[in-house]
Amino acid sequence: MTGRIHYQGEPGAFSHLACSTFFPSHDPIPCISFAAAFAAVRRNPDDLAMIPVDNSVAGRVSDIYHLLPEGGLTVIGEHYLPVHHNLWGVPGAKLSDIKTARSHPMALGQVRKRLAGWGIQPKADTDTAGAARRVSEKGDKTIGSISSALAGKIYGLDLLAENIEDADHNTTRFLVLSTRARPMALTDGPVVTSFVFRVRSVPSALYKALGGFATNGVNITKLESYMIGGSFTAAQFYVDVEAHPDDPGMKHAMEELAFFSEDIVMLGTYAADPMRRETAKNGQS
Repeated sequence: MTGRIHYQGEPGAFSHLACSTFFPSHDPIPCISFAAAFAAVRRNPDDLAMIPVDNSVAGRVSDIYHLLPEGGLTVIGEHYLPVHHNLWGVPGAKLSDIKTARSHPMALGQVRKRLAGWGIQPKADTDTAGAARRVSEKGDKTIGSISSALAGKIYGLDLLAENIEDADHNTTRFLVLSTRARPMALTDGPVVTSFVFRVRSVPSALYKALGGFATNGVNITKLESYMIGGSFTAAQFYVDVEAHPDDPGMKHAMEELAFFSEDIVMLGTYAADPMRRETAKNGQS
């Protein structure tokens, strides 16, 4: 299958790397923001988008949880990408030359110990790939970037140190989005179902809303809350469960959820990435 897949960031970003890894036959298209990636797919129904939602070290990508229920797209897949950070310098630079390293704050936080050991000062940038581009353009041997292998190749930088992430389990989970759902059958193997909901304003509503998943043996692997509508009292919840909507247990759980909730929005049912079980075993689900 060929086509186009949109991602947020500049060429060489980890999202670009994820697109190239999991959809090698698709043309990766950079977008200035997550919202722009959503809009591009809505304008071109045959296209896809690939967005990060969680990192095993840094946690959730908060912007996404506001976009998912309102973005008009359906989740059709998930992919786990091991993250390997590299230190890049301009041609001819050596590790001992580097005094500062530029990158996105999230990436800098994931290599904090390694940079401190080398006496390199971190400098926040807007994007890992953008940092690599700016280092290449500046041509200063004392400035490096923390970027992907793809970014270093694109911008013609020299590799000074590879795989410098502080945690060897550093993994980012991406969701694949489309305007068209891809129906999953009960016999298609392990699946994940994602949805958002808002509980009613009654005592113990959240406890009661989620109780049906426990009593029906449905495994909730993710539960995130975030504020909506500028209010400190109206919380919306994002949920991932390892179940198909047609599973009897899932049906009963959703019926109980609906009784205590409002505004339930189903985001998609899709095949579980094989790495999901591996990360769960390592305590990273």
